[in-house]
Amino acid sequence: MTNFLETGRLVLRAFTPADTDHLIALDDDPEVMRFINGGRPTSREAVETRVLPRLLHDHPCWGTRGYWAAQERTSGTFLGWFEFRPLDEHSPAVVELGYRLNRAAWGHGYATEGSRALIHKGFTDLEVERVTANTMAVNTRSRRVMEKSGLSFVRNFTGDWPEAIEGSEHGEVEYGLTRTEWEQR
Repeated sequence: MTNFLETGRLVLRAFTPADTDHLIALDDDPEVMRFINGGRPTSREAVETRVLPRLLHDHPCWGTRGYWAAQERTSGTFLGWFEFRPLDEHSPAVVELGYRLNRAAWGHGYATEGSRALIHKGFTDLEVERVTANTMAVNTRSRRVMEKSGLSFVRNFTGDWPEAIEGSEHGEVEYGLTRTEWEQR
């Protein structure tokens, strides 16, 4: 599979089983996983049996993936991944935006750059009508990326998490952007 998207500094490409070690290393960092599961690493077995199959899934409405491995364009260094997947398998109308990057990639604008490029592609090439993104209310870095990517605060809500993690008592937030709002900017 060819690259899905390229920006000035990033290549977003399809995952392959060869990315297993990259995913394990990414999810092994407690700071990367802090707002996902409280900082616990993901086991190799979980990556191979749960995580990787989800990342390799093709969505019928697009005939392509919804998760993309992110590499630095010049060096090929694995930086993490981006999610841009339809919430309904058979309709591209509403997609969820997400990202998980190695700590070494934080603070360099990669999350914003990749998010903006995906939003542009979604509204211009993929028949997307609305982009949505969620995070814990206390995850200020992720919220800032959403805002810099053009999404606006929609609501606070309380998710149904299997177990509480530090900060979950403050709830979650949803951000969103419609095609009409994007076109008017």
